[in-house]
This record gives sequence, C-alpha cells and structure tokens, in this order.
Amino acid sequence: MTNTVKISIIAVGKLKEKYLKQGIQEYMKRLSAYANMEIIELPDEKAPENMSEAEQEEVRRKEGERILSKISPDTYVISLEIMGEMISSEKFAKKIENLMIHGKSKIAFVIGGSLGLSKEVMERSDYALSFSKMTFPHQLMRLVLVEQVYRGFRIVKGEPYHK
Repeated sequence: MTNTVKISIIAVGKLKEKYLKQGIQEYMKRLSAYANMEIIELPDEKAPENMSEAEQEEVRRKEGERILSKISPDTYVISLEIMGEMISSEKFAKKIENLMIHGKSKIAFVIGGSLGLSKEVMERSDYALSFSKMTFPHQLMRLVLVEQVYRGFRIVKGEPYHK
C-alpha cells in the first residue's frame, strides 16, 4: 500500500482545545506513513439555543453547501451520522482496504456541525458511519476518527496496535 490514498476529514467548526489538536497532530504524523491526510475545517453557522426547525434546517443547509463545495465528484464520502452503521475497527479497516483495492484513492470523512448534516450531504454520502448511539462533541470526534483511521491502516498492514 502506498501513499497514493488521499484522506480528507471535512469538519464544521473550529477546533479550539489544545489537547485535541495535539492528539490529532500525533495521529496525523503517524498516518503519514500510510496515506496523505488533510483536515478541512469549515466555519459553522451561528446557532442560538432556541431556533425553530426551519432555522435549524437553514443552518444545516448553509453548512452543507460549504461541505459539498470541498468534495470532488471522484471522492468516496463517508459521513459520520448517529443513525449510520456501527462497525468494529477490523470491519472499518476492511472497508478502507476494499475502497483502495477498488481504486478509490480519495476518501472524505464528513463531520457536521452541532445540528448535524444537511439532507444534501447525507444524499451525497456513499456510506453512513456511526461510532455510537451517544452524542459526542464534533471536535472530539475528529480525534477519535483520526485514531481509528490510523488503527485501520495498522490492521490492514498486519501491524500490531494496542495503544
């Protein structure tokens, strides 16, 4: 496996927490041996507490437009959705491996903002993935996702991974 795979994480919202940034940087450094990885950070829409459903939909739509503008037609899109499929790390690794075997050299993971993803983004998605039925801060999900991608490549390569 070569570094011809390009993995993007398209995430809505700014990552502020230093400890999360440090963890992500560490896994990105480790991942550089397996794939070219980038994080595309998009601004989130202001979303006051008590918005109507229509206002929430408008926030998702605007964030969705920004997300879709960063996805090329030849990109395989995996959206992180609470209602997506929950799979093991081994099955996740197999999914990445199968995409590469079938010539998918561009993979984008999409993490929505605090209100979730627009229906347009979910329709563009090739696969909906869920890490849990629980809700997590989307900033924390970036770290979890980068770690799982790294773990996946270690599994694909048959390399030990315990930490």
